[in-house]
Amino acid sequence: MVFSEKQESLVKESWEVMKQNVPELSLRLFTLIMENAPEAKNMFSFLQNTDEIPRNNPKVRAHAVKVFKTTCESAIQLHEKGKVVVADTTLKWLGAVHLQKGVMGPHFEVVKDALLRTIKEAMGDKWSEEMNGAWSQAYDLLAIAIQDEMKAEASAA
Repeated sequence: MVFSEKQESLVKESWEVMKQNVPELSLRLFTLIMENAPEAKNMFSFLQNTDEIPRNNPKVRAHAVKVFKTTCESAIQLHEKGKVVVADTTLKWLGAVHLQKGVMGPHFEVVKDALLRTIKEAMGDKWSEEMNGAWSQAYDLLAIAIQDEMKAEASAA
């Protein structure tokens, strides 16, 4: 699957804009996840035992940054290497954590939808179908890499 220089540029350009407003975007990302899948709340330690997403919780922000940044970095790797390249230890850790939390295919779709909606809102008039496609493809291939690692972890257990 080819990830073009233009797609990489769109992802990087939008990430540069979003970095300016990470606290609000983090809150928006998790609000959308909880609206679409309230049962997922218990998968996030920082959301358990609360009925709302804590506005000033640094763990919410940190986790959202990881989602945005890892997807962005995978987009850069897609263009440079033609595939998702994440350090083996990071990918193993992501696979183990997602497996431990009981994450399944539909959960990845909920996060993808929330991610794309958050980016669309953040980008306003700069949003385009081409930008949507770039982030979508980068996220899908990252999700597949994590799911493959989850399968490997499950087989090894």
